[in-house]
Amino acid sequence: MAVIVAAGAFLMTLIGGIVAQRIGDRRHLVLGLAAGLMLGVVVFDLLPEALSAQPHRIFHVPAALVLLACGFLGIHVVERSVAIHRAHEGEYASHEHAHAVGRRHGHDTPSLGVAAASALVVHSLLDGFAIGAAFQAGSGLGVVVAVAIIAHDFADGFNTYTLTRLYGNERRKAIALLACDAVAPVVGAALTLAFTIPTGVLGLYLGFFAGFLLYLATSDILPEAHSSHPSRATLLFTVAGAAFMLLVISLTG
Repeated sequence: MAVIVAAGAFLMTLIGGIVAQRIGDRRHLVLGLAAGLMLGVVVFDLLPEALSAQPHRIFHVPAALVLLACGFLGIHVVERSVAIHRAHEGEYASHEHAHAVGRRHGHDTPSLGVAAASALVVHSLLDGFAIGAAFQAGSGLGVVVAVAIIAHDFADGFNTYTLTRLYGNERRKAIALLACDAVAPVVGAALTLAFTIPTGVLGLYLGFFAGFLLYLATSDILPEAHSSHPSRATLLFTVAGAAFMLLVISLTG
């Protein structure tokens, strides 16, 4: 039953990715919406789950929040290191980069986009685990958890495609990662027939992943969304994305 329900998450993830592809020249609105969805996922979904799954503290601070900071600072250090390296390269030779659709001008880091999308794939795998575990506890709880996950898998698919393309990856790679993200919940639900992830480890992972997404949303995606189109519409889409996640989680929580 859990695997069948997870198929709904598969379809919803694909729909999210298709919408991201079909948006056309409204790229700034796509990025604004993606940032809002990511912020909503972090604040209303990942962090509450992380704090609930991992109650331990490090120096009187919840361990999940410590991992949140580690995720945020970790990706910041990596990204700045790449930027500094390229700045030094520029002292010796000039470089010209073709700016394909979805690339950030002067900041072409395809590997970062793949890493972000891959983290979303892992998150979707854990969503499948959550569906399977919930059905093990009872069919009623399983249905509730499945509805919540299927609803926010639209955002997962949307963000997976958008993030991959944003950092300069080819459309083919973005579609491949979208397919992986769509299949992941089904695989996760199937794997619960064999084993489950320790709750404490899951809480730490969710905290780290939340910091990862928070950095990308606030330091990369939002500035890019407003760089060429500092419009009220972009801001409205960001707020709408966060509000959508709040509504989904409120109705299914």
